[in-house]
Amino acid sequence: MARCRIFSIDADLLPVVEGGLYTKNFSTPRMSVSVVKFVSPGGAALKARPHSHGEEASFQIEGGCSVFQPDDAPGAEYRMEAGDALLIPARTEHFGNNRFGAAGVSMRLNVVSPPRAEFVAKNAAPFYPLADPPPSRD
Repeated sequence: MARCRIFSIDADLLPVVEGGLYTKNFSTPRMSVSVVKFVSPGGAALKARPHSHGEEASFQIEGGCSVFQPDDAPGAEYRMEAGDALLIPARTEHFGNNRFGAAGVSMRLNVVSPPRAEFVAKNAAPFYPLADPPPSRD
């Protein structure tokens, strides 16, 4: 029988880029959940690459984020501040740029359905679609 699961948003995050980006990911058969925390100053230089996946609900917890779709008109921006949420349709290519709050943090909780393949594997390495991924830890 499936059970409810409680998790802390801002605890036990794993480094994707030490001093810049931390995350944790969970998945069920129908969705994946990712907490993404960029911290300044290191996180300011980290840029996401355009990517797509299933439907996404992105909740901005702290700081802000501007989301762009490469096929939009130049300058078109979906601007999220702390407390805002954004719905991204399935298979819509997008990427974001972070803005940091007073504590030097930009943090989101992203829910994607169907689950992202990167988050399904047990003991998967922390992941974020960076334009310039960090070197492998192997």
